[in-house]
Amino acid sequence: MQYSHSDAELIHQPIGYWSWAAYKAVISRTRGALAELGTTQPQWWVLAQIARSGTVRTRDEVSAVLRNYLDVGEEGLQAEIDATLGRGWVTEDGSGRLTLTPEGKTFFDRAAALQGELWAERHAGVTDEEYLTTLKVLQRFIHNTGGQAWHH
Repeated sequence: MQYSHSDAELIHQPIGYWSWAAYKAVISRTRGALAELGTTQPQWWVLAQIARSGTVRTRDEVSAVLRNYLDVGEEGLQAEIDATLGRGWVTEDGSGRLTLTPEGKTFFDRAAALQGELWAERHAGVTDEEYLTTLKVLQRFIHNTGGQAWHH
């Protein structure tokens, strides 16, 4: 791969720009691919929380986990949960418990396969060691600037 800057030039480049550029590229690619599949990234998060939890999740539990993901916000997240209900992928009982429907499970499996392909695409030519180092350095930048990061 040919890089646009030499190491001597890169050492003086701003992390804010490069982290933003990486964010924009990854999120744009992910959201575009999910849109082609017929969903949004927050709807995928909702489906994944329900499908992967191993237990029945309530609306409040799903919201608590996801509310800080990429600044979706509580109102936007509730609309995305409602959209999964409207699409027939999820049902909600009187206690707010969310369950995947058979259609939701089929769609989740398709979206999960796509996410696996996107992961492989992003990680092409990147070793596990490089990836871990990158994440640890980004965590250090966040800590050093007094920021917070949420993960799942």
